[in-house]
Amino acid sequence: MIPQQWSSPCGNQCTHKYAALMQIPWRVFCKKGCDSDGETWEECLEECNEMCYKDPVLKDQQWSAYIDRSPGAASYSEECFHACVAGCGYKFEIPKDKVGQVHPNRPPPEKKLPPPARTVGPRPEPPSEPDDIPSSSA
Repeated sequence: MIPQQWSSPCGNQCTHKYAALMQIPWRVFCKKGCDSDGETWEECLEECNEMCYKDPVLKDQQWSAYIDRSPGAASYSEECFHACVAGCGYKFEIPKDKVGQVHPNRPPPEKKLPPPARTVGPRPEPPSEPDDIPSSSA
């Protein structure tokens, strides 16, 4: 058996797409898309959403999202999602242009407003020295 036959054709496409050393994490998520349990394109996309975005682990306990095993940072979650969707696309033979149009079903991240600018007022004048204190030391 030659190395190309060790994994599925879907997995081979993920390996080819994410071949660079710095892309290994995304290759893993692409292959998770290939190996998803979803039997339809839509089910596979839902699995990608669940896998790549932090959700509370305990019902109604938002703090428990921190123990979810998804990538974490918003940009990493988005990269994870797109890699996973690529795997789903390979699995279900979806055209690349349709795969590229898929977006996560999450609200866009909130934009943080810059802190209000501090106004710089006039500097207070230093206190004046009384005339009865000599300015030289003893």
